[in-house]
Amino acid sequence: MSMVVPARPKIEATVENAVFVVDDVHLSFGGIVALNALTFSVTKGELCAVIGPNGAGKSSLFNVISGVYKPSHGSVRYRGEEILGRAPHQIAALGVGRTFQNLAVVPAMTVLDNVLLGGHLRYRGPLTVLGGVLRLRGEVKAERRLRTDAHELLERIGLAHLAGEEVSSLSYGWQKRVEIARAMMSKPSLLLVDEPAGGLTQDEVHELGALLRGVRDEFELTMLLVEHHMGLVTSFADRCVVMSAGALIADGRPAEVVRDPVVVAAYLGEDD
Repeated sequence: MSMVVPARPKIEATVENAVFVVDDVHLSFGGIVALNALTFSVTKGELCAVIGPNGAGKSSLFNVISGVYKPSHGSVRYRGEEILGRAPHQIAALGVGRTFQNLAVVPAMTVLDNVLLGGHLRYRGPLTVLGGVLRLRGEVKAERRLRTDAHELLERIGLAHLAGEEVSSLSYGWQKRVEIARAMMSKPSLLLVDEPAGGLTQDEVHELGALLRGVRDEFELTMLLVEHHMGLVTSFADRCVVMSAGALIADGRPAEVVRDPVVVAAYLGEDD
């Protein structure tokens, strides 16, 4: 059965079960089209991978979802609520967490302090100075709750033994885990994970995939994963959408999608 979808693909998830919907989104930079009538949806609890050759628009999609870019047309709805036009911190406060393709950890800080950075939005909004003197009683209680939550999260993600270590002393694979833990501290219900397998060994990729599935299951998350590593996608994703030149060209089970002739053709000439 062909996995190719029309130029204006129909949204598969229904209104009742779609937690996240991208509908006819257009984004251009001058004469360069980054997203072209992009339409798809994600069901609650799904781990959906987004793949495509370099320049397909995957990073632009994440930047639209998280409020960094504003498209010229279309809609992005999260739990039935329009999020286009909102500031990044407002979108994060709605329950949308994100990791980045290039590590955004603070190397000179400890693992614990990096993770704490991700939790302050819950109580204080954007943080300017971590570990500053908290004078108000409510802030002191909030800081204690954050530290308790951070230690529990580090335990659950397998980082407790590294809590006091500077992030710069860790391997790249462990730093990726720190970034995931930091994103989880905001208690998201939708987590955007941007190319987590980049720079990892094959064994680390498998461990990462198991971690992502475990985090998704334990915390009852919906997860959107941009990734080039096909082994990670086919082994751990529930579903896969494929982008090329800013448009959706395929949507289905990973093992079937990666064999689709249109998808294979889209990757010709790429090293992915």
